[in-house]
Amino acid sequence: MELSGIQQRALFEGTGERWIDVPRPAGVPGSGPWFSFRFKGLENACEEAARQVVGLRARVDAVMGEVPCSACGGSRLADVAAAVTLWGRPLDVWCRMPLGRMVAELEGVTLSDTERSVAGDLLRELLSRVRFLVDVGLEYLDLARPAGSLSGGEMQRIRLAAQVGSGLTGVLYVLDEPTIGLHPRDTHKLIAALGKLRALGNTLVVVEHDRDVVAAADHALDFGPGSGREGGRIVAQAPPAALEATAGSVTGPYLHRRRACDGILERVAREGRRSPTGWIGVRDASHRTLKGIDVDFPLGVIAAVTGPSGSGKTSLVLEVLWRALARRLHAAREQPGRHGSITGLDLVDKVILVDQEPIGTTPGSTPATYTGVFDHVRQLFAKVPGAKTRGLTPRAFSFNVAGGRCEACEGLGQRRVEMHFLPDVWVECEHCKGSRYATETLAATWHGRSIADVLRMSAAEGAAFFATVPQIARILDTLVDVGLGYVTLGQPAPQLSGGEAQRVKLSRELAKPGTGRTLYILDEPTTGLHFADIEKLLLVLDRLVSAGNTVLVVEHNLEVISAADWVIDMGPEAGDGGGRVVVAGPPEDLVIHAAAWEKWQGSAGGAGAPLLRSHTGEALRAFAPRAPAGAGGAVGAAPVTTAPRARSRRR
Repeated sequence: MELSGIQQRALFEGTGERWIDVPRPAGVPGSGPWFSFRFKGLENACEEAARQVVGLRARVDAVMGEVPCSACGGSRLADVAAAVTLWGRPLDVWCRMPLGRMVAELEGVTLSDTERSVAGDLLRELLSRVRFLVDVGLEYLDLARPAGSLSGGEMQRIRLAAQVGSGLTGVLYVLDEPTIGLHPRDTHKLIAALGKLRALGNTLVVVEHDRDVVAAADHALDFGPGSGREGGRIVAQAPPAALEATAGSVTGPYLHRRRACDGILERVAREGRRSPTGWIGVRDASHRTLKGIDVDFPLGVIAAVTGPSGSGKTSLVLEVLWRALARRLHAAREQPGRHGSITGLDLVDKVILVDQEPIGTTPGSTPATYTGVFDHVRQLFAKVPGAKTRGLTPRAFSFNVAGGRCEACEGLGQRRVEMHFLPDVWVECEHCKGSRYATETLAATWHGRSIADVLRMSAAEGAAFFATVPQIARILDTLVDVGLGYVTLGQPAPQLSGGEAQRVKLSRELAKPGTGRTLYILDEPTTGLHFADIEKLLLVLDRLVSAGNTVLVVEHNLEVISAADWVIDMGPEAGDGGGRVVVAGPPEDLVIHAAAWEKWQGSAGGAGAPLLRSHTGEALRAFAPRAPAGAGGAVGAAPVTTAPRARSRRR
């Protein structure tokens, strides 16, 4: 039975102060209603039960989600404020308008002399600030968008637009990887915004790995030669154009000559791209900006989902596909985004999401504890003679529980000093000198090293030290394989970057026995990675697929897209202009599609069947990695696979 809107509201929100009479059943003596009651509604009943019953909150949250307020319609305004209009529209309508459209609407406003004297400066300032947001590629956002739903790249661009709009001069700006989450098309807009800041007389110091941003700089400082303890020195400094010819430069060769995907492309040149072994089909996906699309995700390959920022990639992959698979395969509580059905679930037996969420929020969480290698290390140390004579068990070698740790700092190796009106300061523990352990625990050694010495080792040093212990070496080798050989095993989790945390998660999954039918979903794994690190990551992903698994990557990096076997390009634009699949196939198909769109666009008014624009295809054409040795071509050449194409149609 279909309930009306009023009935649905009463069911979920209750009937308020109204009493509901229940008719007296036939044969029951008496007159009038049998009894009367007030209905509080499912929402209030669940909320009340969650407050009163211990442990029920998680189960209630699994079946509840956020919906617009029925009183204000999601506008957040009282009736009096919502009744005020500006140029015929209430505030809520203006706030929900995409910024690109808002610029057009504000530019079309004509003020009378009286209005200009009152609001002329305000309108000019409003239009100027909205233009700044559009200039950095945020035309698809609206002013009502919750800040918590913005990506790190979007937040950084908003802050950048605010600085450009301030008009300050003589300021030193330090930007930490402003291209995070940006499509190459949006990167060029960002570079233009940075150029405006420089033109105002400011200085910009940008920590960045993006090839286009580095090339657009006036001067480059190249750090190295390695990572962690192997780095920390400036190995080259010169204008980007001269960086490649500078001896010792790690980045220079990647700017013009070398590509991180060359190793994969050499295999493609010899063997061709892999063909899908099966498909997972998502039907009628209409979550957020998705336009009711059907998408087929290939299995047994490296598949990349690409498109401009805000085109619907996250909505499709993380909020629809991953949540649905996790709910079906692992009984997860995540609520999938709106879609019709999903086919092909029997072709995978496990789905793993590798995102950039921190692996922990306290110093007690480290790469050693997260990957599980520390459990094996503690068991090993409990077997040494020094531990047996002192009665030390594996528990005593844990710095997260009492027994063998330093109780002065509770195993953290440092103590927090409250500064009241200033941020708290962490200082080294004066009792254990940062070792985390009591003196008796440190007396037990293996090959002359204590448990504290192990935590100070890098993953690469640990892999060499424990080479004769297969259980430990296998896990540490995976950390080295994903490019984290420089990370110390006891490094506190809050000190890891998002990209490092993601690779720690990936290494943990790599160390587990594989089933050959696992779907790995990675959300922008190249964040914070140098070209050399991307090269290592691609080899790891290739190894996963060679074992029969599937890797699905949400990515903007052209190195990864070029190395993928299959690409699903979303777009053509962001926000309401996106939510469709522009083209799906090998990377070569995107280049061919971009050329076809350019030809169609150049015809008489775009005559013939309409084509959607592939911004990723255009970026791949410009990227043009050199052909590997012995290859007949690279990205941009004719397709090297004849695998069936994934179809997407709008309903």
